[in-house]
Parts: sequence; structure tokens; C-alpha cells
Amino acid sequence: MLLLGFDMAKYDAVIIGSGMGGLTTAYILAKEGMKVCVLEKNRQVGGSLQIFSRDKTIFDTGVHYIGGLDEGQNLNRYFKYFGLMDALKLQKLDENGYDLISFKGDPNNYPHAQGYANFVEQLCKFFPKERASIQLYIDKIREVCKAFPLYNLETGKKDFENAWYLSVDSRTFIESIVSDEKLRRVLGGSNMLYAGLEGKTPFYVHALVVNSYIESSYRCIDGSSQIAKHLSNAIKNMGGEIFNYSEAKTFHFSGDEIESVELTNGERVEGKMFISAIDLAKTIDMVEGPQLRAAYKNRIKSLDNSISSFIVNAVAHENTVPHINYNIYHYTIDNVWSSPNYNLETWPETIGLFGTTSSKNPGFTENFTVMAYMRYEECKKWENTFQTKPHFTEGRGEDYEAFKIEKAEKILNVLYERMPSLKGTIKSYTCATPLTYRDYIGSRDGTLYGVIKDYNEPMKSFITPRTKVKNLFLTGQNINLHGVMGVTVNSFVTCSEILGYPYLIEKVIKETS
Repeated sequence: MLLLGFDMAKYDAVIIGSGMGGLTTAYILAKEGMKVCVLEKNRQVGGSLQIFSRDKTIFDTGVHYIGGLDEGQNLNRYFKYFGLMDALKLQKLDENGYDLISFKGDPNNYPHAQGYANFVEQLCKFFPKERASIQLYIDKIREVCKAFPLYNLETGKKDFENAWYLSVDSRTFIESIVSDEKLRRVLGGSNMLYAGLEGKTPFYVHALVVNSYIESSYRCIDGSSQIAKHLSNAIKNMGGEIFNYSEAKTFHFSGDEIESVELTNGERVEGKMFISAIDLAKTIDMVEGPQLRAAYKNRIKSLDNSISSFIVNAVAHENTVPHINYNIYHYTIDNVWSSPNYNLETWPETIGLFGTTSSKNPGFTENFTVMAYMRYEECKKWENTFQTKPHFTEGRGEDYEAFKIEKAEKILNVLYERMPSLKGTIKSYTCATPLTYRDYIGSRDGTLYGVIKDYNEPMKSFITPRTKVKNLFLTGQNINLHGVMGVTVNSFVTCSEILGYPYLIEKVIKETS
């Protein structure tokens, strides 16, 4: 039986999950005339684009800043295709230091600046003898990015199997071209953007992520949910449908193809094709029959997920914090690549500070988010509690609340040491743990960035959008790259499998040139 409100006719495409990947995929297919349906298990659509309010101020849950939005740049052109550039309220971050890297005991704030030449110039103020190595670093970043056609909105295909940037980890490569130890740490210092790991994270991941922000860095004024809102409205205007509180549970087959997806309430949604934008392992578990080989299932489930995080969302007293138009990555340890493997005794070893911009009070920062890595295992004792339907529990218990307060105070102590001016400015704060990410974002262990990319086995973590089930496709952060830019590109990779390549990319190029 179909859900009340669902069209009795089959949908051309049923998209599971309404994060950035699900919404952009639905938009592309709807624009091509397909009848699409998006299923979201929670009340609010958007995944990491969701926002929430505390003390009458708006917090972002996951998207704190976006790169590549200047005219002609990659995400700018993709966003134009989606009609987003005219719809968004944006604040450009400090061009001479959108990210500041700092270290305990060192008074300097080392900038990552916008613009390739400016990036070099700003760092040369601190490392005047290292101009050649900083320039070489930028050159290598750009060389890697040029090798990915869809990243640059270009047609053509590349053979990546023997590419040098797949077979070297980020830390090792940076050390091979930079001799100054402090500069090495500064260049790798924003790796919280992709949960960088020494001995694992390939250089191409570092390059693709960092390059986008060097080109240009922006923050969404009043929160990133405006992206999800625009995409959702556009999908509906093109005849698509979006249903919340609709959690997919099991696929039902007719022969070797999926006929319908069953929801947790027992009702079914029929479709011609199904596209999953949710956790890979959850998707695989929805195929209960023999349609996917055990070897494939085991391979997917054997992939390690990147780490999760603990978040302090702090509301500032009115007009006490001048507008923070940059982000901070601060380290209490020397090794910037080891924080995901933190020691409990020295936690937090890294914190990230992200401010917000309010249209009501642009001269001041109304609230800010402080993030530190946290392993899911630290919250495992409470994993049978849930904050979302249909498994909602009233609370996780007093010990969980005490756990959050203890961790929050440790983070705030590190923050105050780094920024003494913030002490006394916090009116209230709330916390998010890996369980929060699990419940609201949908990953089984609260992972920030999906599957870990490992240079030791570069092809193992490459997930193709086409599965062995003829009408089941994948999209989202586990296809190639995470983040707003990565997931946007991934949706085009998936849709190109359906609509044809290079047809779709040529269409986008024509529309945005």
C-alpha cells in the first residue's frame, strides 16, 4: 500500500535522503522532466544544511562556509544551474585570512588567504624565506584540481588509477616540498575540513578541498538552510514531491530490479529507479535478498568511516563579540595530522571555531560553534536512545548530560586560552555529540565525512554510483568527495550515469557560460 499523499503512479526516480546530495540529484532529474520523489526520515530536509535556533539566534549544523563561489568559479557555475546564486544571502570571509591556524604557546595567527597570489603573499609575511615552497605548494594544488574534469565543469574523462596524487598521503607530500616544520603544520592546519589522517589521507583530497576555499570563501547569512529551501521549492515547482517522516527500511524486488521501497510504517513507494543518498551500509542492508553479492556487501561494510565530532553551540550576550569574519583552527599539540587519533587525557587536541553572520546584527557575532573530534565509542553506552522519530526517547539520561557538560567545559577552556576576549561573553550553550549527528544527519556512527579515503588502497574507497542492481544508484558524500562542492559534483556523476555523459555536463556548461 502506498503512503497517503503519494501518487498512485510509479515515480521515475525515488531519492532516499534529502541532504545536499539527495536534493541536487532530485533537482537535476526533475529539470530533465522526470517525476521524482524525495524521502526524508526527519522533520527537516537538508541533512547538514539544516539549521536550528537557540535564544533567538540561528545555528548551522554542518555547513559553516563554502568555497568556489566567485564569478566563473566551479561552485558558482553549478549553483547558477540550480538557480542558487540569485537566491542566496552571502558574506565573503576575510580575504587576507578566511582561516587562521594557531598553536598553543605561539602568539601568531597564520592565515590561509583567498586568491592564489594572495595566499602566497600573506604566508610570506611569516615565512619570507619559504616563498618558493609556498608557490610550489599552490602549483601542485592547482595541478591536481585540473585533473578532475567535473570539479572544473569540463567534459572528458581521466585515468586516475596510476595518478601520483592518489598514491601519496597529504602529510608526506607537503613534507616533501616544504622544509620549514612550522609552515608544514600551517599548510595542513585546516585538515579538520576533511578529517585528515597521517599515513592515510591522499593528497588529492587535501587539494580538492583546500583549493575551493583558496579560490573564494563565503558564509551563508542567516544560515545554510536557504540552500535546502531553494532546492526543495524548485523541485516542487517542477512537479517533484518531498515527504518528511518517511524513513526507508527495505527494498522489494520484482526479479532482479527494485519495485518499491518499504517505509518504517509498513507502507511502500513504487518507482522505476531508486537513488540512495544515505549511509552506504544502511543502503546495502535494505537489499535483503541475493541481488547484491555477499562480497560486495562485505566490501562496503568493511570501509572505515571518518571520525565524528563534539560541538559546543554558544550564544553570545548581545553586542559583546565583534563580528568574526574568519574561522580558526587551533592546536594544543604539534602534530596537526594526529588529532582524529586523540588521547583522552589530552582531549581536545584540536578545536575549530566558526562564527555566524546575522542580517539583523551584522556588526556582531550573535553565536558561534566550537568543534572538536570525538569518536563514536565515547557515546556508545547511550546508542539505544534516539532524538528523532520513529524511535524518539525522552532523554538520554543524567549521566549523558553530565558527560556533555564535562566535555564542553574542556573545549571552552582551550577556546578561552586561545581567545581570552571571549571569556564572559557566552550567554548559553548547547552541545551535539556523535549521537546527534547519527540521529539528524543519518550516518550510523555520526561520521562527519563518510568513508575514509586511504592512499594505501586508493581504489578501495572509490564508490561508483551504479550498483549491481540495475535500477539502484548511489549519490552523496561517499561518491568521490564530501562537502558542498564534493556532493554537488557527485550528484552530477550519478545523474550522468542515468542521463548520459557528457550530455548533462555540456548542458550545464551552456547554461552557465
